Amino acid sequence: MINKTLSNIIIVYATSIWALAAILVAINLFDTPLVGAYSDNFNARYLLETMSILLTAACVPASLKLFAWVLTNKIDKVELVEALHLYRKWSYVRIAILVLPLVIGLLTYLLCLSTTGLLCAAIVLTASLFCWPSEKRLKTDLHLED
Repeated sequence: MINKTLSNIIIVYATSIWALAAILVAINLFDTPLVGAYSDNFNARYLLETMSILLTAACVPASLKLFAWVLTNKIDKVELVEALHLYRKWSYVRIAILVLPLVIGLLTYLLCLSTTGLLCAAIVLTASLFCWPSEKRLKTDLHLED
């Protein structure tokens, strides 16, 4: 049951965060009409860069702290089967929180050719490495012995 939960979370992490980032970067490499579509539009560039910065600044700490709060206040207080279900559910919430600034950052880079969006996306990808699920982490978080 632990391995099934872990494999589900890893698949969602890999596809939602890393595969999505790879797809958006690949779009940029193929020089589609979207690339640089708003690079001359100051207002659009300002709006997208500001959204990227604010979402990254809000979502990265929120994804880390919210999960820690849920672990101590919700998951630690239930039985193992329910704890695994909640752990998977809140891992998906964490992924959703991280995907939003990632997509906005990469779209900012793609549409405006702005390195600000690329920097925000890199920050989110780095933060996602701290959230990467592993068997050791799952057992530590759920206070399970080997």
